[in-house]
Parts: sequence; structure tokens; C-alpha cells
Amino acid sequence: MAAAWEVLFIFLRLGVTCFGGPIAHIGYFRNEFVVRRRWLDERAYADLVGLCQFLPGPASSQVGFSIGLMRAGYLGGLAAWTGFTLPSAFVLVLFAYSASALGGPIGLGLLHGLKLVAVAIVAQAVWGMARTLCPDRVRGSIAVIAALIILFVTSPFAQIGAIALGGVVGLWFCCALPPSDSGHVAVPVSRRVGMAALLAFAVLLFAPPVLGQHGAPGGFSLFNAFYRSGALVFGGGHVVLPLLHEAFVTPGLVSDDAFLAGYGAAQAVPGPLFTFAAYLGAIVKLLPHGVEGAFLALLGIFLPGILILIGVLPFWDSFRSRPAAQAIMRGVNAAVVGLLGAALYTPVWTSAVKSSGDFGLVLVGFALLTLWRAPPLVVVAISAVGGIALGQAA
Repeated sequence: MAAAWEVLFIFLRLGVTCFGGPIAHIGYFRNEFVVRRRWLDERAYADLVGLCQFLPGPASSQVGFSIGLMRAGYLGGLAAWTGFTLPSAFVLVLFAYSASALGGPIGLGLLHGLKLVAVAIVAQAVWGMARTLCPDRVRGSIAVIAALIILFVTSPFAQIGAIALGGVVGLWFCCALPPSDSGHVAVPVSRRVGMAALLAFAVLLFAPPVLGQHGAPGGFSLFNAFYRSGALVFGGGHVVLPLLHEAFVTPGLVSDDAFLAGYGAAQAVPGPLFTFAAYLGAIVKLLPHGVEGAFLALLGIFLPGILILIGVLPFWDSFRSRPAAQAIMRGVNAAVVGLLGAALYTPVWTSAVKSSGDFGLVLVGFALLTLWRAPPLVVVAISAVGGIALGQAA
């Protein structure tokens, strides 16, 4: 079993280079752990992504935690989460204290270039996963239908519905396909530990409000607000924003201007969007705040997703080895490709590509990733410089 420090180093590097939100992160992870390092095969990775999309919490952080857990045990999972989360959390806490952000044409051009590299990363992921996971008309059609659902249905549960529909269609139409050997994926979590994690998830969801009503310290209320937000999020990091707005802006614990400023900063930093919680924990008008509040906020918002993931993982490998389950997962995997395809258009493409120069820079990044197999860090650097150049030329 690999050393946890190896996992920490890799995820620290990803934590400072993974721009573009959770869908882009899944593309970065695929390039790093499926294509480059071969820690997982394509099907096992797609199964894992499909599982994490089903569960509440930040899907990309759950995928990263799972990869670290499978590679180096519990310390590996902790190392993966720490490495991927710490850089953006640190920057957002600094932003909370300094209330400053990148400005001027150079800073704006740099941020724009980082958005453009996310387009190339997601396009590479869609291209590679579609070739492997949608090789026939049925699965290709599932991907298209899933993409249409995401594009035209505005409900936050559309993503879960698309994946569930993919699983049902896969069970109906993909059973005739020969069983595939997905390989055994070692998950160092016993079923007893999994059940304990599910119990802890439920206890922490209901206990802090009760304790808060009986004179518990203010930290319980702060932890509870973030924990409930993290436990009730389906569909990605952006869905947590209305929950956090309701928890902190509505009761006057954070001003609306400060909330929006922090959200803007969270868009500009790499890593998971859930680290926005660190910013709120630092500025909230409730004790504790500052660095202690930021730490409590991060713990509260990420913990439910990690607990429910640990609770489900022990049962996942045996489930995916059954023929009926494989048929379901074929449909689910195709639906995941459709979700990625829809996300490639919106919000990734629509928020970044505004001109022919932008499109050209995306093409360069895509070619470097797919044809030349350049490391993502190199593509990030080239896109950042290209974004600055486009900004100067405008």
C-alpha cells in the first residue's frame, strides 16, 4: 500500500492546479489516476464517479477521498482530502482577512485563462470517457438523453434523476451484453465501519440542533449550519450556495455583499467550491470565527459527504460485480458521460468562451492534452499566459 505522503503530494499539486469546478476536477482526476498513473481503470473510475454523483456532498472531493482511501488506507483518504482542500481554503481565509482580490487587466486575463483550461480538461474527459463507456447506440442514446435532462430541467434533482434513469434503461437494454470483468477494487473499509459511519452521519445531523437548544456552545450552532448544508446538497458545489445563504445571510450572520464577494473569490481559486465555507467561517458574526471558525466550517461541510461515502463503499464492490448491477452501471456510466457533456456546454463553455481567441486557446489546450499528452500543469500555465495575452489584446 502506497505511503500517504505520496497521495498528499499528488493531491496538493492537484489542489493548486484544478480550476473550473467539480466537473473539471473529475476530468483532472481521470487524467492523473486513470490515464497517467493507472491506479484505476476507466470502468472502475466511472463507477466511482457515478456513485459519488448519487450521494450527497461534494462529488469531486468524494472521488478524491475514495482514490486516496483505496491507494493508502484511511491516512491516504485524509491526505487526499487535505491536499486537495487546503490550498483553496488557505487562500479564501486570507481573502476574508484582506478583502482584496485580483484586479486589473492582468489579473482578469489570468483568471479568464484558467477558466479556458477547464473547458479543455472537461472536453478531454468527455471525449475519452465517451469512447470507452458509450461504444454502442443504446449507451450513446442514454448519454444524449441524460445531457438533455440536465440542459432543460432546472430542478437541483435533475442530475440524480438522469443517473437513475440511466441505471433503469441500462437494466432493461444492457443485460444482453456479456458480463465485464471490472476487476476487484480494494476498499480498506469493513462493513462494520461502514455501518458505524452511516450511524454517525445520522447522529450528527440531528444531535447538534438539540444540543443547541439546551445551552451548548456557539460552536455547535456553527457546526450544525455547515453540516446540514453539506448533508443536504445533491448535484454539486453550486447547489450549496442557496443553503448557505439561507443559513448565514438571512439571519444576518453575514452581509449579502460579503457573501457575494466571497463567492466570487471562490470561483477564482482552484480546488472544491465547498471551501467557500472557510471564508464564511472566518467572517461570520458568531463565535468562534476567524481561523477557528474556518476550520470548524470546513469540518462541518465536508464531514457528512465523507461519512456517507465510507458507509456505502464497503458494499459497492460486491454490488458492481453482479450481472444485473453491471447492466445498471453501464447505463449509469453512460449517463455520467451525458452529464459531463452537458456541463461542458453550461456552465463551463458558456462562462469562459466569449471570442474566437478564447476558442483558439481551448483548442490548443485540448490538442496538448489529447494529442501530445502534456501534463495538465503545463496546459494550465500555457492557458494562464494565453488568457493574459488575450486580455492585453482586447
